[in-house]
Amino acid sequence: MITGKNYIGSQQSAKGTKTYKTFNPLLNAENETEFTEATTEEINEALQLATDAFAEYKFTSGAKKAEFLNTIADEILALDDKLISTYCSETGLAEGRAKGERGRTVGQLRSFADLVKEGSWVEATIDTAQPDRQPMPKSDIRKLLVPLGPIVVFGASNFPLAYSTAGGDTAAALASGCPVIVKSHPMHAGTGELVASAILAAAEKTGMPNGVFSNINSSGIDVGAQLVKHPHVKAVGFTGSIKGGRALYDMAAERKEPIPVFAEMGSINPVLILPEALKQRGDDLAKTYAGSITLGTGQFCTNPGLILGLKSDELSQFISNLSNEIVKIEPSCMLHPNIHNAYQKNKENTISQNQTEVVANYSGDVKTNHASQAILTVDGDTFLNNTTLHQEVFGPFSVVVQCKDTKQLETIITHLEGQLTGTVISESGEVDNYSGVISALQNRVGRLIFNGVPTGVEVCPSMVHGGPYPSSTDSRFTAVGIHSIKRWVRPFSYQDWPNNLLPDELKNENPLGISRLVNNQQTKATTT
Repeated sequence: MITGKNYIGSQQSAKGTKTYKTFNPLLNAENETEFTEATTEEINEALQLATDAFAEYKFTSGAKKAEFLNTIADEILALDDKLISTYCSETGLAEGRAKGERGRTVGQLRSFADLVKEGSWVEATIDTAQPDRQPMPKSDIRKLLVPLGPIVVFGASNFPLAYSTAGGDTAAALASGCPVIVKSHPMHAGTGELVASAILAAAEKTGMPNGVFSNINSSGIDVGAQLVKHPHVKAVGFTGSIKGGRALYDMAAERKEPIPVFAEMGSINPVLILPEALKQRGDDLAKTYAGSITLGTGQFCTNPGLILGLKSDELSQFISNLSNEIVKIEPSCMLHPNIHNAYQKNKENTISQNQTEVVANYSGDVKTNHASQAILTVDGDTFLNNTTLHQEVFGPFSVVVQCKDTKQLETIITHLEGQLTGTVISESGEVDNYSGVISALQNRVGRLIFNGVPTGVEVCPSMVHGGPYPSSTDSRFTAVGIHSIKRWVRPFSYQDWPNNLLPDELKNENPLGISRLVNNQQTKATTT
């Protein structure tokens, strides 16, 4: 039997007796490797190592952290086909998807490397002393962002690379100067172990302290709960369900020392199709959205699970076309039998609601663990009065709401829970007539899309991947892009501190050559 182990700092460990295996949904069979669940002793060891490592790692220069992050990217690429084949065997996803996600993961690591190497991200701010100011002298005060401490990151079920072991949360936390303990997702523990080995190889090659990274295995919730409650942990990153994210959030709030949980959770990503757009290109929109709803078997957090329009002949035709187009698409495999079972249960619960109409439900032969896509339609009154219809069905499923007028459309949007995205489909100038509706939509989402689809999250500085609760636990932050680093830091000020004892980012001579706000002027110049 091949045995998968925990990485407690640089050492492999398997002290526990509870084991589990990952699952190949395409073959509908367990994979060979048996993983050992972490013990409380191993959890404590990992957190103590992380705490010890933080004392050194928080002072590591941006240049050295950049070298570490770039080396992680190199080591992940060096895993080559072994990583890709393991990923596919644990997800049922295609090789092309695996390679694309690997590319995104590597790209994220390199973008954070560039960020910390340049260094201005710490938002260095200097207000020099004014000893002669009347009636009170002014002290010299200087501020920058400093890392929080050990961070726990939970791997995501639907992104084994980009949102997991070396994904965006881990890359951002390591870039900030925080050690990371990953709670590997049990559905892709083999992929996680390979990536963990790459991170630790990079740590050794670049001279990072032991404990800067650990990878913990677990098939249940107990290990995750222990990690969140552990007094050495200073923040948590999570991507997954509302139920899971909220449970972690509550645990963290109930600690003697509460800590932040940055969770990206559920979203139905409302799409507003305006009347003129339906008239001009309803057929094309139906094809486009059939593809978006079924993309990745609907297992994206930005899947368009809600489509809103004003009741009309054109909307009826769009619903008919969407229904015809979506059943033409061959059902695809979901990530795990548990996810498939949850999809079936939630879909059936939603379509069983009163005063709803199922206009599409794939009825052909469907292979094991493959999802049959479906479209439901309701009128605006029914949707408003039944919040079950507002909930995410994770999979290739969407609800089309036929609103009686613009006022009801705005009311529906106002009553939605917080969402990651909102999309507006409009002809030129048409959107100008819906300012109230657009304003309402802006208040419910983190990103507004114009004439596109919500599926697809570009990794760039301007991207906001977050939104009002419950799409995320803190709408002030993004989970994607370089600005996600701000989740793992806090502002810190020095007052009247000797120049030679200040961090380089705040010294008068600006040895790092970074951009700083000096006496309310952004500059790279030295100061006195």
